[in-house]
Amino acid sequence: MIFFQLFYTFFLIGMFTVGGGMAMISLIQHQVVVQHQWISMNGFTDIIAISQMSPGPIGVNSATYIGYSVIHNLGYAKPLCILGSFTATFAVVLPSFLIVLWIAILFTKFKKNIWFKSILSGLRPAVIGLIGAAAVILMNPENFIEWKSWVLFGLAFISAKWIKANPILIIILGGIAGILIYS
Repeated sequence: MIFFQLFYTFFLIGMFTVGGGMAMISLIQHQVVVQHQWISMNGFTDIIAISQMSPGPIGVNSATYIGYSVIHNLGYAKPLCILGSFTATFAVVLPSFLIVLWIAILFTKFKKNIWFKSILSGLRPAVIGLIGAAAVILMNPENFIEWKSWVLFGLAFISAKWIKANPILIIILGGIAGILIYS
């Protein structure tokens, strides 16, 4: 039953999220923390942090980790935990695959159609709103951001925006600074 719930939950998340993994965060949080209560808010924040640091899309990474954690927290053996990871990951990717396949077929037929162009244009603000909602969700009293983190953020932003530093270097230096400051 739990595998079906995982599949159904992440299939819906994949189906109704437009804009990629960052836009998924608010939907994942609502389903996993609020509705099903599979993971605590602190655990969810940790999952987001780990998913952002891991290679690959954040939505897929978080689905993989959540699928494993949910089954593990229920006391199942490791092979079933891995199946939980696979189930959640497959479910969150499947709608995107099917939608992109369908859009590719339609795009060749309707790329000059004004209605089709309008629909695609209307999705842009929705994506920005979902990404903003993810940022607001992560700004709560449980995840209080102190001034040192804001300074690191500012330095990383300046390095990326105006100095044009390599993003990998920024991540590595940010990690080192975090270890030095917070240990």
